[in-house]
Amino acid sequence: MHLEHQLLIIFLLVLKKKTNPLRGEVMRLYKNKLLYLGRDYPKGTVYFRERLKTAFMKNRDVTDPVKVRKFVDRWEFVIKELEVHFWASSFLGKMER
Repeated sequence: MHLEHQLLIIFLLVLKKKTNPLRGEVMRLYKNKLLYLGRDYPKGTVYFRERLKTAFMKNRDVTDPVKVRKFVDRWEFVIKELEVHFWASSFLGKMER
């Protein structure tokens, strides 16, 4: 392959990653919030991570910003529900002691 062809391929890959402005938000949501919450999941971290990855990979080809925003909003709701669930189970566990 010629150097110009390789540079064009690299440029297109970089451009593809930068085209969706919500990509960073989705990555932050996945890595910083959901994987962090998965540590306390009752069935284990590995189970949670596998299910989470499957759910995210199923929608990886969605590029429409409106649809991506809906997915982000739904996952933020899931995060709130998990936090409430973990807090309640922790609280009830302390009350039983």
